[in-house]
Formats: sequence, C-alpha cells, structure tokens
Amino acid sequence: MVPKDPVMLLSFVNMKLRDFYQDVDELCSQLDIDRKELEEKLAGIDYHYDGETNQFV
Repeated sequence: MVPKDPVMLLSFVNMKLRDFYQDVDELCSQLDIDRKELEEKLAGIDYHYDGETNQFV
C-alpha cells in the first residue's frame, strides 16, 4: 500500500528507489503508480525526481 500523505510518500518512495528499483519508471511500473500523479504530489511539497541520485530531492 502506497502512503497518501506526501511526506510519508516521499520517505516510502525514496526507500523503495534506494533499495529495490533502478529508476522511478521501474518503481511506478512495478507498484502500479501513475508517475505524473506521483511527481505532482511530491512537487506539492517541493520535491522533484533526480535521475542522477535516483531519489526525490
């Protein structure tokens, strides 16, 4: 289950990216998450995906 709260979502997604997935596309595909919605939700708390570090910063 993916957290709905943006701060909890940030922590969840960054942990999954760090430990299990090569990039955000793989994470979204495997967890059936809409990438645009994920990015919009995290942009709402001023976090954006950084492909170099494979995390939202």
